[in-house]
Amino acid sequence: MAGLKTIIALSFVLAIGFLLVILSSALFGNYFPLLVVATYCLAPLPNAVCSRWSNPDDFESTGPGLDLGRFLTGFFVVMGIALPAALAHSGIIQVSAMVMSILGGLLIYGTIISFTMFFQEESDF
Repeated sequence: MAGLKTIIALSFVLAIGFLLVILSSALFGNYFPLLVVATYCLAPLPNAVCSRWSNPDDFESTGPGLDLGRFLTGFFVVMGIALPAALAHSGIIQVSAMVMSILGGLLIYGTIISFTMFFQEESDF
């Protein structure tokens, strides 16, 4: 059972992630790294929507809806890493801003996933 300490720890890690992404934009005067926040906030949505949509029964644990949700979630996570790398490669942002943006984005996404794992309700038959 997750308690108050878990919520405080997750909010602290989430705040550090947002701080890294905001600092990667503000320190270097280029606000393109803020696009990472949008991709990591959108990443869990396809998985959640498609898992509700597919509604697997007791014997089937996967389906085309779940596969689509996992694919789109993976696409958004990879895009959150590849977008700052492509921007740094093209010279739009600096490499240090890229590193801060990727680390902050991974902390944000990891916090979202940890929150859903800790506070997931168990269903009883």
